[in-house]
Amino acid sequence: MQLFDVYSLFDITPVKAQDCTIVDNHGAEYLDLYGGHAVISIGHSHPHYVEKLQSQISKIGFYSNSVQNPLQQELAEKLGAQCGYPDYDLFLTNSGAESVENALKLASFHTGKSKIISFDQSFHGRTSAAVAITDNQKIIAPINAQHQNIILPLNDLEAVKEAIQEEDIAAIIIEGIQGIGGIRIPKKTFLEGLRTLCDENQIVLILDEIQSGYGRSGHFFAHQASGIKADLITMAKGMGNGFPIGGVLIAPHFQATKGMLGTTFGGNYLACSAAIAVLDILKKEDLIAQAKEIGAYFITELKKISSIAEVRGEGLMIGILFNDAVAPIRQKLLKEHHVFTGVSGQNMIRLLPPLTLTKDSVDCFITKLKAVLKD
Repeated sequence: MQLFDVYSLFDITPVKAQDCTIVDNHGAEYLDLYGGHAVISIGHSHPHYVEKLQSQISKIGFYSNSVQNPLQQELAEKLGAQCGYPDYDLFLTNSGAESVENALKLASFHTGKSKIISFDQSFHGRTSAAVAITDNQKIIAPINAQHQNIILPLNDLEAVKEAIQEEDIAAIIIEGIQGIGGIRIPKKTFLEGLRTLCDENQIVLILDEIQSGYGRSGHFFAHQASGIKADLITMAKGMGNGFPIGGVLIAPHFQATKGMLGTTFGGNYLACSAAIAVLDILKKEDLIAQAKEIGAYFITELKKISSIAEVRGEGLMIGILFNDAVAPIRQKLLKEHHVFTGVSGQNMIRLLPPLTLTKDSVDCFITKLKAVLKD
């Protein structure tokens, strides 16, 4: 049997990793500035994380949600204390796309409506409902789903007002910071306006923090920089530092009923252990403050490079925009300088490193990037 060939792969085989360093099967070391699509939040193979998982697997790794799992409650309490939403409820899932699916279900159950407003260049996942509200057809083609989507320009509040007047809207979903869409940040006034419109029209405001959450922006959730609160918040990626887990934070005005939502693997023992370890380390090592400080330094240093057209981002969610295609730059960074980076579109390098990144690693990358650019 062969693997279904849908991924373009680098000719590199990682065999171990530590903090921001990946080692391949030939012993070559690479600087990881991508973290597997923002998944690695606390660094590779953190000792506390490893110990937590090893300890848990020796006891029990999985049983279904038909039994009491005290780790779920521990996770909920620690998450509530750290994220700024202590009065919200938590529903655990396996992934970001599943989190979005369940948020959309909750919005429809709560309002009795099905139409969803999302925004241009958004990306909310690869399940059918998530795809239906995604505006990124170069990545994935639209699929018919239960929810009808209305895609509007980001930061255009008048377009949202007009759509609300003409349509029966269940929810508005927006990324805290757009990732695949090019590190585009919603304006503070736009988020404030959305919050007001949702309150006035009984619409559910969903913040997709799957990539921009868990401290990456320098806030626990990126939207918190604007001072607003969301009705539903979707999470995943950095939540488990590589172990599959996601979740939805749910405002108190949503009424839970038995059987409303369900999941087979969501919130299993191992996933909860991983997520608890992440929260422990974020708090103990003050990694959200570190992401804010190092991210600001990183952006400042990148802006000094004359051949870069624009630098976007907050914290350690950074986009480096060039006037030309970045594929040759990324290839040289990887092959000649051993640096993993990401991409958004044709002209942007996307950086999503572990929150443990240091100034020394930033300086190392800046030197290597300048060598590639001959700047």
